Amino acid sequence: MLVRKPVWIVASGLVALALLVGACTPGAAAVPTQAPQPTSAPSNTQAPQPTTPPAAPEFSGSATITFVQEPDTLNYGMYSTMWFSQIAQQFWSKGLWSFDENSEPVLEIAAEIPSVENGGLSEDGQTITLRLNPAVTWSDGTPLTSEDFVFTYEMVMSDANVVLSRSPYEEHVASVEAPDPQTVVVHMTDSYAAWLTTLFTTVLPKHVLQPVFESAGTLDGAEWHRAPTVGVGPFVFSEWEPQSHLIFTANPNWIRPPKLEQIVIRFTPDDAAQEAAILAGDTDIGVFLDASQVERLEADGTIDVVGTPGGFDEAWFLNVNAETAHPAMLDVNVRRALALATDRFSIVEDLLDPEINPVNVTFWDNTPGYETRTLEPLPYDPDEAARLLDEAGWVDTNGNGTRDKDDVELVLRYITNQRELRMNMQAVVQQQLAAVGIGTELVNYSSDVFWNGYNDEGPQAKGEYDIAQYSSAPLGPPDPEASANWECDQIASADNPDGANWQGYCNADLETLLDEQAVTADPQARRALYEQIQQIMFDEMIYVGIWKDPDLWSIHESIQNVRLSGPTPFWNAHEWTVTP
Repeated sequence: MLVRKPVWIVASGLVALALLVGACTPGAAAVPTQAPQPTSAPSNTQAPQPTTPPAAPEFSGSATITFVQEPDTLNYGMYSTMWFSQIAQQFWSKGLWSFDENSEPVLEIAAEIPSVENGGLSEDGQTITLRLNPAVTWSDGTPLTSEDFVFTYEMVMSDANVVLSRSPYEEHVASVEAPDPQTVVVHMTDSYAAWLTTLFTTVLPKHVLQPVFESAGTLDGAEWHRAPTVGVGPFVFSEWEPQSHLIFTANPNWIRPPKLEQIVIRFTPDDAAQEAAILAGDTDIGVFLDASQVERLEADGTIDVVGTPGGFDEAWFLNVNAETAHPAMLDVNVRRALALATDRFSIVEDLLDPEINPVNVTFWDNTPGYETRTLEPLPYDPDEAARLLDEAGWVDTNGNGTRDKDDVELVLRYITNQRELRMNMQAVVQQQLAAVGIGTELVNYSSDVFWNGYNDEGPQAKGEYDIAQYSSAPLGPPDPEASANWECDQIASADNPDGANWQGYCNADLETLLDEQAVTADPQARRALYEQIQQIMFDEMIYVGIWKDPDLWSIHESIQNVRLSGPTPFWNAHEWTVTP
């Protein structure tokens, strides 16, 4: 049985949340999720009676999860944009709230979700007051306070730290204050629409990292990024054995202590190795599956494959930076020819399942409510591709089978990581592009290198590519915000190493629209802006969709109470149990 239905059921919840996020802006209804209100004090004046202290939590069992890519760091957000780093973080480092399987916010560190009605959100949307749950502590017992949030903001914004991106703080936050230990006040520069899904999705322990920063002058090389001694979540980091495993153990100090004793994340070298482990019953949850595996995995009835749309779409991100790209990539007709010469439809048919992974058009096609309503993917048309290349002046003058112009051969650097599915596609694409006279140099990087930033010699950040293939999503799905990817002042360079724009694309009209949508509260008006944004990116052909990429997971019958969500998949890990 092919489990496709959950993908679309959960997607409808994401649309609801997109509307909910808009409702958190001035003048809208309050978000319904909030902390329980205190009850009134008893009327009698008797001294309180002694109570029996609560029993210490008991933990039992170990759950195993397989990752086909090893995280590059555990400090997601500041030093990683890698999805595997992000989902691992949910075990040991919670943000203000998570999102459940219906994409409703679930309180974690926060005591309530700010709204105009509860006083947490100003009428103009430019002051957000975050009230923290006083029962939350770091795993070492140290109270978590508003000072940790101020410190986190300062570390993201400090020039001494070369973070991967300062978005959205750099563009939309004026200051962060701590008027008392349980209150954080965020002063915004504007009424930022995506605050619910992007602000303080994780927080740093000031009592641990401030001494490191003061001693070293930076957090860039902090050991804590790979061995976080304290966390704020149901589990706490225990061990990282490179190329082998990560272990997290139960945190008895978390407000909702877990039922499991530990979580083991095992790294498998490729998709085939993970599939073998799933079929052998050696893993409880398999991660980042593709549609071609579903039937085999569900064959014996002990495994279910479920889907969650986390906003991800597989695509080509094309380098258009004049300083680093092949000169042909600066011509929109060449970029369009690349799409026309590639039979993405047959690739999806042969390697995946077009019902689960149809060819997408824009970056937001798997972000419900913001998918394109007007655009269609370019067809497979190698004759038209050849015509466009001829018109652009790229012809084969020396008879070697590869087009050239001004003594430059049309050979493009086509890079991705070492995922087997992507490498298989590279081989097919190489043949299809060769048929129209485009040569390709195929390069595959390990995942801990592929997404590195500029100062860590990341091939994308440094522009050492022409076509980069991977799956990406907005900054804080299900919200569509992803402006930093294409803002002109975010182009990565030696002078701007933390820039998030690795394609080198700069378009003043697009930037104006991106800035406008970021502060547009009304969902319908915001969607209209995204239609214009998508049209520009489609016309300029800086993004070539390959397939919609909902997250597919295997769940073995040995593990219970797993309720995966798109935005924060492991949000309810504290409820998981396992049977022998």
